[in-house]
Amino acid sequence: MRINKSIITAIVALLLIGAWFWYNSAKQSDKPTSAKPKTSSIAQEKPVVVTRRVIAKPHEAKIKLFGRTEVTREVALKAKTPGTVISTPVKEGRRVGKGTIVCRQEVNARQASVDQAKAQLKSREVDLTAAQKLVERGFASETQLLAAQAATDAAKAAVKQAEIELDNINIRAPFSGIYDQHMAEIGDYLAPGQPCGVLLEMDPLTVTIELTESQLGLVSTGQDASMKLATGETVTGKVKFIAARANPATRTFKAEIAVPNPKLALKAGVTATVTLNGKEESAHLVPSLILGLDTQGRVGVKYLDNGIVRFSPTQTIDETSDGIWVTGLPDPALIIVQGQDYVAVDSEADSKGEYE
Repeated sequence: MRINKSIITAIVALLLIGAWFWYNSAKQSDKPTSAKPKTSSIAQEKPVVVTRRVIAKPHEAKIKLFGRTEVTREVALKAKTPGTVISTPVKEGRRVGKGTIVCRQEVNARQASVDQAKAQLKSREVDLTAAQKLVERGFASETQLLAAQAATDAAKAAVKQAEIELDNINIRAPFSGIYDQHMAEIGDYLAPGQPCGVLLEMDPLTVTIELTESQLGLVSTGQDASMKLATGETVTGKVKFIAARANPATRTFKAEIAVPNPKLALKAGVTATVTLNGKEESAHLVPSLILGLDTQGRVGVKYLDNGIVRFSPTQTIDETSDGIWVTGLPDPALIIVQGQDYVAVDSEADSKGEYE
């Protein structure tokens, strides 16, 4: 059997190629290998922080809080005597002056009691006049005159009592305000203590806020305050009350601001943004984003002290578009404005740059 010459040539070529690959692989395996260890430059380098040198300047303390408007007084106008309501001359929502009658009860026998008391008084006055004449003529003793005088005085008191009882059918407003709620209609029977309506005192209007423990020292009675109401009005007032005891649930102190409202245009129950103007203090202007907490939960700022990271608790006295004004930092202070999350307090840190 004859083998084709081209087949023999192909087989020889394949053998030569295989021998060449085997020779080269064996040669590479004889060379020594070395592994270059990987190093982490980030792990070996210290964190770099950006600092800013700030200097304290006088600045007026301002506290911004949210509050709400409230009525100064809310009183239920109650009946003093039993009787049926026969008139309700004032409508809900109307402004009333002090002494205005808002409900009137039926008279019944009260007028008769007044008439009877007056008749009794006239009789006692006649007896007193006769006793005085008898004493002057020596026909009566001083004791008889004193008895007649006492009877006359008792009759006068009875008249006064009957007149007061008669006037009690008129339920009046004890102060000027808004007649807010009508609670009795004509024909309703009111026993003593039952309400006819509700009266609100709206001038001055009261704005209620809550002060934290740190803000308490910055606010005092008589202090000026400005308020922006949710209804659009901007008003001013003065602090009139600060609670002596904190709310145990919130640990805040209630404070009240009196706002003049002579036209009763301002309404109660409206949200108010309150700005309290305090005394001028030496403070630093810092970016608001650099504020942090220490291990004790205090708010403050990290700064560098000869390359060592320190933490200073601070108190915010004002917030502006340029940053926040705080007290508590050393002066001057090299505050950390970038990279404060990568350094620990009392550790060394490299500063990338210092500028004012």
